[in-house]
Amino acid sequence: MKQHLGGFACASRRIAALIAMFMLASGAAWAQKKPKNKAADQSPMPKVPMPVSDEIDKDIGEMLAAFQLHNIEMMHKYYSDNAVFVSGAYAPPIVGWQNYVEDYKRSLASFQGMQLIRRNTDVFVHGDIAWASYQWEFLSSYQNKPYSAHGQTTLILQKVGDNWLIVHNHTSQVCDQVPEQPQQSPQSQTPPAQNPAAPAPAKPQQ
Repeated sequence: MKQHLGGFACASRRIAALIAMFMLASGAAWAQKKPKNKAADQSPMPKVPMPVSDEIDKDIGEMLAAFQLHNIEMMHKYYSDNAVFVSGAYAPPIVGWQNYVEDYKRSLASFQGMQLIRRNTDVFVHGDIAWASYQWEFLSSYQNKPYSAHGQTTLILQKVGDNWLIVHNHTSQVCDQVPEQPQQSPQSQTPPAQNPAAPAPAKPQQ
């Protein structure tokens, strides 16, 4: 009888040892799989599609930031190479990005620092064509004196691949009406050389 009990006890110990080994092996396998699951949890969530109008509004904001920072390369990211630029001045349109860059650089030489404030932006989308209009206020310094201007801009954009590029920029300055002054006699008029016209604002290409 004791032999049977002894054999049973020995078998029980072996079974217990096997169960313990199985539990350790299962625990090790689970521990190895856990980092993989954790890594999967850290994977980036898919981006929620942004409405096209919001995407264009965001692009306009980034383009204007580049304009104020004098970052020509960043500005070019939002313009077509054959974009057309129209101002409120009685002058031919500027055709082509490179031609605009030359005009932009000349304007920078006249102003010290600049801030461009955009308001009341409306964006309309029709297929792969969109247009946006907004009001702007330009603040700067000209010949060490405060200078400001305000106006409106209309942009026409075309979708090229996954990007919306500006193909037409029409920016006009709104000139406030000045009370009419009494006409001076020729003797009292200031010579033109001493009374230069006010500088045109730095064409806010927004």
